[in-house]
Amino acid sequence: MTREKRRKSVGLLFVLPGLITYFAWTLYPIIKSFIMSLYEWNINPNISNKFIGLENYIELFQDPKFYVALKNTIFYTLITVPGQMIFGFLVALLLNRKMKGQTLFRLLYYLPVVTSWVIVSILFQYLFAARGGLVNFLLKDMFHIIQKDIAWLSNPKTAMIPIYTLGIWKGIGWSMLIFLAGLQGIPKQLYEAASLDGANSWQTTTKITLPLMVPTIMFELVMLTIGGFNVFLSVYVMTGGGPMGSTEVLSSYMFKEAFDYFHFGYGSAISVIFFIIVFTIAQIQRKLLAKRSFY
Repeated sequence: MTREKRRKSVGLLFVLPGLITYFAWTLYPIIKSFIMSLYEWNINPNISNKFIGLENYIELFQDPKFYVALKNTIFYTLITVPGQMIFGFLVALLLNRKMKGQTLFRLLYYLPVVTSWVIVSILFQYLFAARGGLVNFLLKDMFHIIQKDIAWLSNPKTAMIPIYTLGIWKGIGWSMLIFLAGLQGIPKQLYEAASLDGANSWQTTTKITLPLMVPTIMFELVMLTIGGFNVFLSVYVMTGGGPMGSTEVLSSYMFKEAFDYFHFGYGSAISVIFFIIVFTIAQIQRKLLAKRSFY
């Protein structure tokens, strides 16, 4: 073998484990899900699966529960993504300045990110409990904003509020970290030059920081949007999709259909539609991040 061929062979050996993992855990499940969505799939290997074509998709687009789950997923994304980005950016601006205990504050803000979704979901269940919950105690007994306790998780009109709050709170640390990396990549000479020209903090933020942070903001926006569409554990633990399906999201509805009701073909159809949505967002991400100049 020539030196060039040996070099390519060695490179292939390095990427081969990653390729095998990708095909085994990503590509194959996607293909398998699409195949299953065309069948009335039975988990019992002794019973043959009935081919029904696009009937699962036809039923899906006529299913009002699917549209409720889709609406809740979209609203969750529209509310939590801006919340995470705004609070994360403000925290990043504060921690980007020289201050005592900077490392400690970064750790405290990032701690929710590495905490288990199950644990924090149970914690928020207690915080928003109708009786004895901290939120009701603060609103009713301390600040006298409400007259009686609110059954946050039992009322279809308020059940999504704790889920929104948890989504924003848990994502602030990750947004802060990404924004902080972007802020530290801005040359300090630009701020020094602006200061010599008499620019104030607002002017440097709007004329220097924000324009140079646009690539980071776009990256955050797309990644958080994908993460928002994948919301599952907080809903499954806190409400289970209730009350009366008012907090059902695409992931929880897909999980229930497949593993609670054993409608694997129908659940696979939901996962395929889910994949198309996330894939579309990923393509938008690719086009946005392909632009080098944002200012």
